[in-house]
Amino acid sequence: MWDGLVGVAKKTYTASLGEGVVPRPLMVPLVRGELVGLVWVRPLKVGPDALAGIGELANIAAAAGADEVVLAWETHDVATACELPVVGPAPCLNMVLATRDGHVLHQFPYSEQFLARSPEGRASVDPDWRPAPAPQPGGELVPPIQAAVNFSFTPIELDHPDPFGVTVVLMEEDGYRISLTEAFAR
Repeated sequence: MWDGLVGVAKKTYTASLGEGVVPRPLMVPLVRGELVGLVWVRPLKVGPDALAGIGELANIAAAAGADEVVLAWETHDVATACELPVVGPAPCLNMVLATRDGHVLHQFPYSEQFLARSPEGRASVDPDWRPAPAPQPGGELVPPIQAAVNFSFTPIELDHPDPFGVTVVLMEEDGYRISLTEAFAR
């Protein structure tokens, strides 16, 4: 499954960058090896809102009782949004595979081949994927990603008969884009 997720993430980045857009951070929660769905972060304001918004991706995983999560983000994009220093290769697609017992950071650096500029001034680029460094067990994660990992495995306690369904609705109302698999769709 991991190779499939990496392949989809790279294809998504290639298509989005070709349109002049960097994909938003994404979380993929899994329960007993079964994909719950995909959760993209809501529109963010630079600074504390970005830190909180990325960390809140954990709510779906926690509400679903996930035992594994995958997060994907672009180094420079998250650093800029959260007003953090750029740590690690940039530009780079980062993916972390995490469980309660720890995480492994995977990095997929790329260089950008300029394609065109839109009338709005957005540069579309084609990523030229570079050799990936070895996976890093326990690799350093930027604070909002580390928060999302940590809170993914902290049970959400809601006084409601369907805490997962309520969490999905509330997050969608906040602007998160959520695509659930059939098994978890309500």
